[in-house]
Amino acid sequence: MNSPALIVLFSLVAYPIGYSFWVSLHQQNLKRPDDTRFIGLENYFALWRDPTFLSSLRTTGLFVVLVVSMTVVLAMILALVLNESFLGRGVLRSLALLPWAMPGVVNGLMWRTIFDANTGALNGLLTDLGLIDSYQAWLSSPSGAFFLTAFAQVWNTLPFAVILLLAGLSTIPSDLYDAAKVDRAGAFQRFRQITLPWLLHPLLIVLILETMNAFRAFDTIYVLTGGGPGDATSIIAVLNVRTALTYTDFGLGSAYSWVITAFTLIISVGYVAALYRKGSFEV
Repeated sequence: MNSPALIVLFSLVAYPIGYSFWVSLHQQNLKRPDDTRFIGLENYFALWRDPTFLSSLRTTGLFVVLVVSMTVVLAMILALVLNESFLGRGVLRSLALLPWAMPGVVNGLMWRTIFDANTGALNGLLTDLGLIDSYQAWLSSPSGAFFLTAFAQVWNTLPFAVILLLAGLSTIPSDLYDAAKVDRAGAFQRFRQITLPWLLHPLLIVLILETMNAFRAFDTIYVLTGGGPGDATSIIAVLNVRTALTYTDFGLGSAYSWVITAFTLIISVGYVAALYRKGSFEV
């Protein structure tokens, strides 16, 4: 009875994944179709000998750490605020979902318009407030482009993390907070002793998914900066798409994809080992 579903699953998921790994073991470039041959792990060795890949690996690591840390902290704060009862909470919850509904390309175009050096809304706002004297080219400096790109990525993916943490907050029995207040526990103590332990499992999911999204971030970065200036925002996913689609080197591009998969898998296993057991509690 399960055979049809398993066949469809294999066709749509397992076969493409396996085929991409098989391609990564070949020299396969559409510019040289007659030179396709099996080379084993040479594509992977070539990556580790490439200074561009090593530079992008460092950039990717910093990008992932910045995006994930900002997302987790902001999502936790917003989830705690939206979990409280106040007038207009439903409207605010609905508005908080809007960035998540925006495609990455549209997100990149929007922030590129906001950060524009000549007509950008950010320059106009800061000039009207008297915070800057003249319009600034925010995306022209490597550090500015890196942080603003990370901010745009966080803005786009933050609502999903908020939803997961809100769902976790809704499962916490209110009796625990009432008992803690009777024991004169402060807000920070209630958060550390009650809220955080109950949120460790949702937090684990947020960490894994946001890490995967940060490693695979391409559309927002490509539209916003194109990987520049220089290689300031050229993370592995940008090099991956550029290698496969611009240079038509499918073998090396597939190797890039599997390197991304390996890093996300290793980090995810680390998250599980660090948080899953700590998230067990007695009710």
